[in-house]
Amino acid sequence: MFNKNHKSMARTNDAAPDLAINRVVEGTSIEGEIRCESNIRIDGTFKGNLNTKGRLVIGPAGKLEGTVHCQNAEVEGLIKGKINVQQLLSLKGTSRVEGDILTDKLAIEPGAVFTGACNMGAKVKEIKKDGARVGEAAEAAAI
Repeated sequence: MFNKNHKSMARTNDAAPDLAINRVVEGTSIEGEIRCESNIRIDGTFKGNLNTKGRLVIGPAGKLEGTVHCQNAEVEGLIKGKINVQQLLSLKGTSRVEGDILTDKLAIEPGAVFTGACNMGAKVKEIKKDGARVGEAAEAAAI
């Protein structure tokens, strides 16, 4: 009469981190620090430090002011502060970024606005770790 297979009846709490999405919805304002293992989407306002091992998405109405560390990022809204993306940072046509960027790869659509300094590529990161000036890497790349 009753099925002994309970897997089909309830979800388990051990879902993969990349399937979990944290959200700050439009109309919500948060100040402080966010640390998460999975993806996060911001459509509201966040001020502070954000550190995720997943993907960060800033929606068209989203605003982030502070320091960001993430695996990948897609920006449609506004970011003011330092952004450190380990892989790909994608700035959509509606995005505005005011601050410094450190990323491996950068994609910028027409219409995106960026004000600040940008260091990209694995070589720049390696040079920074060794303590050499970043400017030396830029000069060597120009030659």
